[in-house]
Amino acid sequence: MTPNGFAYLVLAIWPLVSIALFRTQPVGRAIIASFLISYLFLPPQPTGFNLPLVPELNKYTLPAVTAFLICFFMYGRKMRILPESMLARVLIVIFVFSPILTAMTNGEAVFFGRFMIPPLGLKEGLSMVVGQAITIVPFILAMNFLRSEQDLRDLLLALLIGGLVYSLPMLFEVRMSPQLNTWIYGFFQHSFGQMMRGGGFRPIVFLYHALWVAFFCFTAVVAAFTLYRHEKTNRRKSAKYIWSGLYLFAVLVLCKSLGSLLLALLLVPAVLLFSARLHLRLAALMVVIAFSYPVLKGNQLVPERALIEQAYAISPDRAQSLQFRLMHEAILLDRAAEKPLFGWGSFGRPLLHDTNGRLISIPDGRWVITLGTYGWVGYIAEFGLLALPLLLLLSRTKGVRSSRIPPLLGGIALILGANMFDMLPNATLTPLTWLMSGALLGYCQSLIAVRTKQRAQLHAAI
Repeated sequence: MTPNGFAYLVLAIWPLVSIALFRTQPVGRAIIASFLISYLFLPPQPTGFNLPLVPELNKYTLPAVTAFLICFFMYGRKMRILPESMLARVLIVIFVFSPILTAMTNGEAVFFGRFMIPPLGLKEGLSMVVGQAITIVPFILAMNFLRSEQDLRDLLLALLIGGLVYSLPMLFEVRMSPQLNTWIYGFFQHSFGQMMRGGGFRPIVFLYHALWVAFFCFTAVVAAFTLYRHEKTNRRKSAKYIWSGLYLFAVLVLCKSLGSLLLALLLVPAVLLFSARLHLRLAALMVVIAFSYPVLKGNQLVPERALIEQAYAISPDRAQSLQFRLMHEAILLDRAAEKPLFGWGSFGRPLLHDTNGRLISIPDGRWVITLGTYGWVGYIAEFGLLALPLLLLLSRTKGVRSSRIPPLLGGIALILGANMFDMLPNATLTPLTWLMSGALLGYCQSLIAVRTKQRAQLHAAI
């Protein structure tokens, strides 16, 4: 099935919705609402508009382009494209422009028997550069306009409200089967068989996969309990947050996604019991594991046999799924090693095909997709850029009393760390991931600016 006319109409009118958000809300809230609503409710791929020389305008790229243009014309003088950190600047430049080198090093066709994938040229390189620039827009906008503690609260509150609203169609699909995207937009976006688990259904609603829905529900759960910690002294508000968190946790159980459920079981107690400093450290640990995973995998340091045995203890089906993922990771890692620096580029070149063009290698984790497409240079730029704000905050809050680090900061850091960890088995890199990373960088830059100003005033007084 293909998307119906209503799917394209909804996508086409999104710029008008975005303009309305920016005209009626403060810029920070408008940015959050724009990316959150579009991510949750716009029709998924293959719905999109194809224009020459630019990536497809779909539920990810169109909201980013629209939000950037609105912010540029409304707040252009206040916007900075590059962050203050020199390392972050270097990573952004590499992230955006390294695909040119990817295209230049892939000027030959790739053959799998009779099946041929065409070479890459300057046109493809420029298209990938534009795609990378659009991908990073949520990061840039968040860095500019989500800089205060109130902005962090708005972000977490939006995730919570989004989770509560989305829980209604999620529960509907758990009971009635995943049909909403088919009924409304005219097509089913994935394999229906993968939405069946444990004698029931997993919700997918309007996202790419049920795993994406479960992970979003997880983020809403962590947001609820983080807001509870933040408002603990206000009994009325804290009660609302704790009940919302418990309700969403029950919805998460019904999503039947073991990974997101385990993350919630680990991190919710951490949110409730540990200080914000420990939240930052735990998030940093997850980030370091995620970042170093390809090296560990390549040197056979991942305890794969033990992981599979543990999975068998839970469910043979889950163990077989894990074994399948690990096997294809190894295949694709060997493929990526043939072009280690800048990768294979687009058009399915990093993947293996049979002589008829059918895929015989399945990429699941974001890390192996990025490594195969853009090589180690692109991988370090992408994962490094996502991780850097968290590591900078951990460094900047060193020596600061734990009581002075807002729980809001720790909650967003935990969600980001968990998201990067989840990108090992899944490709759950979304605009919300970039938004949270950019918000942490914006808060860090704001913190540095305040300290610099205080030091200047102190020197002037002396």
